[in-house]
Amino acid sequence: MDLLPQSILDQLAANGRANQDRIEAGEDTLDFEPVVKLFTPDAAATWLLSETDPGDPDIAHGLCDLGLGFPEIGAVRLSEIRAVRGRLGLPVERDLHFKADGTLSTYAESARKAGGIVA
Repeated sequence: MDLLPQSILDQLAANGRANQDRIEAGEDTLDFEPVVKLFTPDAAATWLLSETDPGDPDIAHGLCDLGLGFPEIGAVRLSEIRAVRGRLGLPVERDLHFKADGTLSTYAESARKAGGIVA
């Protein structure tokens, strides 16, 4: 399975361009719904990604939780996520059934209360 098919990469890039345009116009950025959920099947790491950097598409923005109880919104390299392996050596997977029902900040607030991403 392709971790990030072109359709997902295209949506992440479109969201990143939209926010870059807003920054350049002096406007507030948009709080997008996550486009994709990635997780380690044999560990507790989870990522909800909403956009990529227009200047460097390897940098994604989203809610990141390494399973240590401290989920936070930030940036992560997609190449690093692809290289992650869990305790049993399994690679990161995409949640094929994930459908966002809130914005990234909504998920972040829930994650802070729960001590981890609930999605």
